[in-house]
Amino acid sequence: MVTQLNELGFYTLAGAPRSPADLLEEVRDGEALGLGAAFVSERYNIKEAATLSGAVAAVSSTLGLATAATNHNTRHPLVTASFATTMHRLSDGRFTLGLGRGIGPLFDAYGIPRITTAQVEDFVGVLRRLFRGEVLLGHDGPIGRYPVLHLDAAFDEDIPIGFTAFGPNSLALCGRVMDMVVLHTFFTDETVRRAVETVRRAAEEADRDPGTVRIWSCYATVHDGLPEDLRLKKTVGRLATYLQGYGDLLVATNHWDPAPLERFRADEVVRSFPGALDAKADTATLEHVAELIPEEWLEPAATGTPTRCAERVLRQFDLGVDGVIMHGATPAELSPVVEAYRRIRPAGRFDALAPNPGRSEPQRP
Repeated sequence: MVTQLNELGFYTLAGAPRSPADLLEEVRDGEALGLGAAFVSERYNIKEAATLSGAVAAVSSTLGLATAATNHNTRHPLVTASFATTMHRLSDGRFTLGLGRGIGPLFDAYGIPRITTAQVEDFVGVLRRLFRGEVLLGHDGPIGRYPVLHLDAAFDEDIPIGFTAFGPNSLALCGRVMDMVVLHTFFTDETVRRAVETVRRAAEEADRDPGTVRIWSCYATVHDGLPEDLRLKKTVGRLATYLQGYGDLLVATNHWDPAPLERFRADEVVRSFPGALDAKADTATLEHVAELIPEEWLEPAATGTPTRCAERVLRQFDLGVDGVIMHGATPAELSPVVEAYRRIRPAGRFDALAPNPGRSEPQRP
């Protein structure tokens, strides 16, 4: 039996999957490989988070799992709360409900109100009370007005809640009220350190133990054994898609020069491209886009040989995080990196970590 690496995770259905059924094999492979947790992202197509989370739990027995992320404002609070309690019991306590702020322009296009920090904090407070079996009468807060909110008086559920955080307000929110934080991909080392410090400091200011907030680095991991066109999609294509959606925020967070972003946006190929570059661009298009992105912007990733990737993954922990999501690759693709990682993994360093990605230590019986 392989040792479970509770400090490592992966995203299911990374990028643009052909079918949601691909998740089933990925989860089985991830558990067999000994990875600690599967993270479920959500898109409005074939990646609905509640359905996928149930599938992860159904085909695994030791793997932790978390949504990273779903949005609180696309479902009624009782629907999201019921999703969380159902997953908690279905997975025997392996589940963390991970929330996120979403993409503002996309919400605007779909007629969905943008999410505020106050709404998220209010929502988390409501969830925790519902998990304890409370009846909420006349709730009137940032998430809205509800005459009655209630799940089950017999409930006394301890379900971790997390947030996919970007800016300082979101990171401070995580320190105040969250159990788990997922940082964004292509954060520089300096940005990761700063994010960790912001979370820990906010936890201290809220009279919480900073060590109880589990922080995950989301780290693109693409070794050189993969075909070149696939590597291009998983690195250039992925970063380019982020730049399409919220480039200003990513550039500002990393303290990068904004001029290359302006050139990227002004490029005719990028400007006229119909959709996300990581999902629809061919190799020739991605090769063109690669010329627009500075090398330093692609540097915060694990690339090269599997050994070099493993070394860079391990180095993330020196920045203060508690876990690394090896982003952008399936467990089968990550296998050589995990094998190399096991050879350099420090003995005993991660033994206290829980399988549930939102817990800082194993749950007591």
